[in-house]
Amino acid sequence: MNNLSINVYSEIGKLKKVLLHRPGRELENLMPEYLDRLLFDDIPYLEIAQQEHSVFANIFIENGIEVVYLEDLVAESLVNDEVKSKFIDEYIEEAGIKEDRETGILKEYFLSFSSDGEMVFKMMEGIRKSEIKDYKGPGLVDFLSNQYPFIIDPMPNLYFTRDPFAAVGNGVSIHRMLTETRNRETLFGKYIFNYNPIYRGTKLFYDRTEDYSLEGGDILVLNHETIAVGISQRTNPNAIEKFANLVLTEESSFKKVLAIDIPKNRAFMHLDTVFTMVDYDKFTIHPNIKSEIAVYILKKTDGKINITEERGSLEDVLEKELNIDKVKLIKCGGNSVVDASREQWNDGSNTLCISPGEVIVYSRNYVTNKILQDEGIKTYIMPSSELSRGRGGPRCMSMPLVRENL
Repeated sequence: MNNLSINVYSEIGKLKKVLLHRPGRELENLMPEYLDRLLFDDIPYLEIAQQEHSVFANIFIENGIEVVYLEDLVAESLVNDEVKSKFIDEYIEEAGIKEDRETGILKEYFLSFSSDGEMVFKMMEGIRKSEIKDYKGPGLVDFLSNQYPFIIDPMPNLYFTRDPFAAVGNGVSIHRMLTETRNRETLFGKYIFNYNPIYRGTKLFYDRTEDYSLEGGDILVLNHETIAVGISQRTNPNAIEKFANLVLTEESSFKKVLAIDIPKNRAFMHLDTVFTMVDYDKFTIHPNIKSEIAVYILKKTDGKINITEERGSLEDVLEKELNIDKVKLIKCGGNSVVDASREQWNDGSNTLCISPGEVIVYSRNYVTNKILQDEGIKTYIMPSSELSRGRGGPRCMSMPLVRENL
């Protein structure tokens, strides 16, 4: 493995390499009847969503940032027939297919694709029952299950590459996701970090086999010593403690993990919907975050995790723990209750920093964007009418792999 294949020691260091997934036909396998099952509130129009995503990718390219795609890394990880066969078997098993007859039909189907890339796309897209002739068996259960139109569910959340795994320092955490729908996505991370010629052997700080859920949108690498993790709707405190135990080692530069307790509802889904770092001393913030917040400081002494509690304003906690004289919190939507609510719904607090003081934002959050600009932040504005329907912003849609150290 190239030792520089993963290097993320901040949220704001100049971005050099980023992982994306351009949404594909998995979005066209969304149905109103099953939106809750697949964690969507609405159905994006694929053609426009792809156009918007291309603009997103071009912002990186125009700023000299290398863009790699999830499907390519997975395909490149299938380095021989044995690995490919094992990957297909695991994918089918995790899709809930139990019967030998059905498993055999699906394996033969996946092996029929002319390239590994096409096969991975199909795995992401999901499989409709209409696509495989004679899939339905003769048993009573086959007739009773015939109303559901999919053999294997689509993975429409994949364009939010932030969540299934996270780059931390020179290592990675592969996550146990809260929901079954998204937990299947982490299989791709398993194969990338076990078999991809560039990424295999990367140090692992959490694994998808753990008992407790941890998601990437809750992990913010604030500097080379400090990681913030949200205690959220989707990240369990037991997972944070296990993660801290693995990341806070004598060999690591990280000295503490800040576990930040946020409300447990969809509006505050992950920590990065509550706040994101946009400059050395500036953060965007959810307007409804309480003035006093509970933060638990996890440090390691003599091989054991010690936890202390801090309560106070987020400004005070960040100033103390990051050793910053004065922190500026920039409220999504400013001081307008109406603008704040509307723009927070469309991820106005979820920005992606590509260099100190330079961020990618959604065009529809124009009130917040103007406030950021007035604070001296350079904004790269991308169209967002369809991508935003998935309830995630530019940070959610990107996984930095390499940043310059500050």
